Amino acid sequence: MTMVLLETLRLYNPALFIQRKPIADITLGALKIPKGCAIVIPVPIMHRDKKVWGEDADEFNPLRFQNGVTKTAKVPHALLSFAIGPRSCIGQNFAMLEAKAVMAVILQKFSFTISPNYVHAPVDLFSLKPKFGVPVILRLLDE
Repeated sequence: MTMVLLETLRLYNPALFIQRKPIADITLGALKIPKGCAIVIPVPIMHRDKKVWGEDADEFNPLRFQNGVTKTAKVPHALLSFAIGPRSCIGQNFAMLEAKAVMAVILQKFSFTISPNYVHAPVDLFSLKPKFGVPVILRLLDE
């Protein structure tokens, strides 16, 4: 379940951008970034970079996480779903635990499929959301 959640967050991360300001002048490759200059990191673009994630970067493949998050891509900290470093999301462990608990409860009693009426149209407002919602068909499992 962890691998499915991580792959879902990689492809459809709710946060579209991460903004940072360096506290000192830094150099990234040939790029020099002065202290205090705002840097905007486009998470969806980073998460689909074929140089980092491989040729199947646009495909849903939870097995890419089978050896852990840091061994998934060519860069150990390529997954930015909860950011990285000292300003990473303080609630990331709780969010993952909560998502797993909710999914475990739902999957014990129901099967679900996406409605044939579903139209795939992600839209970026404040965060990434399905433009027309996600209609789901729930079926009670036989006991």
